[in-house]
Amino acid sequence: MTRHHIASAISSAAQEYLLALRVMAVDGSKVTAAQVGRHLGVTTQAASEMFRRLAADGLVSQAGGRELVLTEPGRAAADAIFRRHALLEWLLTSVIGLGWAESDEEAARLQGAISPRVEARLDEMLGHPETCPHGNPIDAATARRRPAGTPLDQVEAGSRATIYRITEEAEEDAGLLSYLEARALTPGAAINVLARSESLDSLTLEGPRGRATLGLRPAALIRVLPGEADPALFHHVPGTERR
Repeated sequence: MTRHHIASAISSAAQEYLLALRVMAVDGSKVTAAQVGRHLGVTTQAASEMFRRLAADGLVSQAGGRELVLTEPGRAAADAIFRRHALLEWLLTSVIGLGWAESDEEAARLQGAISPRVEARLDEMLGHPETCPHGNPIDAATARRRPAGTPLDQVEAGSRATIYRITEEAEEDAGLLSYLEARALTPGAAINVLARSESLDSLTLEGPRGRATLGLRPAALIRVLPGEADPALFHHVPGTERR
C-alpha cells in the first residue's frame, strides 16, 4: 500500500491529529496529547483517546514520559497528508488566486478528498514543487537536503537577508500569514533588517513593499538565508507570474 493509500485510509479527524503532531514536532520539540488538544481546540481526554487509536494502528508511539512520536509509517502518512495540502495550496494561490490564509482553510477541506490520480496530475501541472507556498519542505527527504535557515529574530540590524520559509507553526496564524503576504514577505523576498530591540520586543525591516514591523516571537517563526539566496530554492508554478 502506497503512502497516499495509507493516508487516505485514515479518517479525516485522525489525519488532523497526525498533521498537528508533525507540525508541532517539526523542530524536535517534545509534544504531548494535552498540547495537541490545545492546538486543535479539543479536550486532553479527546486527544488522548485519538492518540491511543493511532498508537494501536502503529502510527504513533509514546517516548519517555508522555511525549508523542510519529512512527515511520505515521511519518509517511503525515507527509502524504501535508503533501496533498501543499499541492492544493499551490493550486489555490498560484492558479486560482486565493490568499494564503484562505487557501490554507480550503486546502484543509479538500485534502482528504483527492485521489492518487488527481494528486499525481496536480503535482505534474504545478511543476513538482518541493515545498508548500510558504517554503516548508513537502516531506522528510526534501527537508534533509535543504538548508534549515536562520530565525529572523536572531538577525542583527544592518543585515541583508532573503525570506526562506514561513514555518509550519506560523502557518497556523492566519493573521500573521495575511500580514506577511500583504507586505510581500514571501519566500525569495529580499529584506534589510533596520532595527531589532529585545526591550521593545520588535524587529523592523525593509521589504519589497516598504517597512514592516514584527514582534520578536512572530519573527522567530520565519526563517531567512543571509544575503541573496539561490533562486533555485524557491518554486514557481509554470505558466504563472510570481504573485
